[in-house]
Amino acid sequence: MSFDTVVGQTALTTTLKNAVKSGKLAHAYLFCGPRGVGKTTCARIFAKAINCQNPTAEGEACGECESCQSFNEQRSLNIFELDAASNNSVEHIKTLMEQTRIPPQVGKYKVFIIDEVHMLSTAAFNAFLKTLEEPPAHVIFILATTEKHKILPTILSRCQIYDFERMTVQNTINHLKEVAEKEGIGYEEEALAVIAEKADGGMRDALSIFDQAASFCQGNITYKKVIEDLNVLDSEYYFRIVDLSINNNVSELMVLLNDIIGKGFDGGLLIQGLAKHVRNVLMAKDPQTLPLLEVSEQQSVRYQEQAKKADTRFLYQALRLMNQCDMGYRASSNKRLLVELTLIEIAQITQPDDGVGSGRKPRRLKNLFKNLMAAPQRREERGERREEREKRREQPSTQPEMKSAPQVAAAVGLEESGKRKEESGKLKLSGITTSWSNLRAQSQSRKMQILPGTFDESGKGSEVIEKLPFTQDELELQWMSMCNRMPQRLSGIGARMKNMNPIIHTPPSEGVAPVVEVVVPNEIIKAEMDAIKGSIVKTLQIHLHNSDISLLLRVAEKQEQEKVLTRSQQLEVMGQQNRSVVKLCKDLDLILA
Repeated sequence: MSFDTVVGQTALTTTLKNAVKSGKLAHAYLFCGPRGVGKTTCARIFAKAINCQNPTAEGEACGECESCQSFNEQRSLNIFELDAASNNSVEHIKTLMEQTRIPPQVGKYKVFIIDEVHMLSTAAFNAFLKTLEEPPAHVIFILATTEKHKILPTILSRCQIYDFERMTVQNTINHLKEVAEKEGIGYEEEALAVIAEKADGGMRDALSIFDQAASFCQGNITYKKVIEDLNVLDSEYYFRIVDLSINNNVSELMVLLNDIIGKGFDGGLLIQGLAKHVRNVLMAKDPQTLPLLEVSEQQSVRYQEQAKKADTRFLYQALRLMNQCDMGYRASSNKRLLVELTLIEIAQITQPDDGVGSGRKPRRLKNLFKNLMAAPQRREERGERREEREKRREQPSTQPEMKSAPQVAAAVGLEESGKRKEESGKLKLSGITTSWSNLRAQSQSRKMQILPGTFDESGKGSEVIEKLPFTQDELELQWMSMCNRMPQRLSGIGARMKNMNPIIHTPPSEGVAPVVEVVVPNEIIKAEMDAIKGSIVKTLQIHLHNSDISLLLRVAEKQEQEKVLTRSQQLEVMGQQNRSVVKLCKDLDLILA
């Protein structure tokens, strides 16, 4: 009946009251916001106050004059309401616009309230626009909508827009307390908190649920009866699930899940509720985020207690796993198994040998080759001393030449023999195993190391006193490894360098310093590489064990320029040249990293 009785919209109601007091009124207002927050109610109160013959000093309607009395008795001829959801045609709007020509008989203004205005058709909007552009002095329009984005910009530009806030849980609880006290209904604050959370920011929904709960509880609203009436899962289950997960107690967790499902609760809703619970625990860990908890004070204390026991990493991992489960729940054919696996993974996050909680990662083609070539180097670091490696490096190598990654793809028997394997319907991996074994032996004998260190941007690095020869394949391998180790700020030039092909311009031999030539596409990229040339040279010297290496950068001539293929395009070309590559990727579920 008055602005003071509107809950949770203090800023808006204050503005409207000030407009009534000053008499400075716009000819069109737009009230927008979520459902059940008081848009239409405020429109009616505002319309009543505008036409009040004796408004109070605070800008409220007096409630006693003829205009207020006629409004209260629903016989006012100055206030018209139109539901645009059911009256959205051009004819309805034209009929309404004809009413604007008649001046008010009692009061100052004719007020037209159009609810759900976004439901008007385009033709109706256009018919309404003319009157809205040049309205009579005695006409005020108040439009209300839940979907402001559907209204034409030409309409929006001619209205004063008021955005209503959704109700907070605490505001809803406080209002429900007032209603319960006025109606003489007993209540528990936790029960009102459940009603407020169920209403999801809508006061109208909260009052409807409150009426339902009051009837079910027969005048005494308790927490247990409310969750039974609304079929809401007790928050105690969420607290127990988190405690069991922290303690890695999978068995009791599965028993608890069976109990929840046995009571008729859906697994997907359980995961959604648990995710919201874990989010609240995460917010309770920091005093700055504690106000973000939309729960009662008693629940807030419980969240803070559990936040002390839960590690932040555990909460992050659990939220990620539940988000993945929520996205895949609808498409899953075995929904209960999906929920069980998710809870098991959550319960294993805090285990020392955590390997399950991180989830399944796709096998990647690039990582596969990288791990194979890095394996010998890891064994050397664990079992061999520096002196033994130096002696072995001085001995002449009798192993076959090291192969690059593209040559490995050819060595795994994927040329002509791949066609015969396709005919058999199954891809045999014996040839691949043999080639990778040879690859390990070659890497160990040649001492080809893909070192895990970072790219040395200073270009000063450790001094290299070795002058060992190296092959073109070894140069290409270390060039690609260097590009992968570049820091984030050099990722752009690193990606371009991956598509360049370094060539041994002057082969290393006694008395002759090796020169590595790189052809770059243009002067801009050459300038970028010149800026880090010292770092590139020092990195190649360290990893190719030759201190005499120098780098020659040259801009490509027109006849040398060719289309640079991306990694995915290179893989596509390989698949076109050899169908066994496609079959290998499909059978082993490989993707390009």
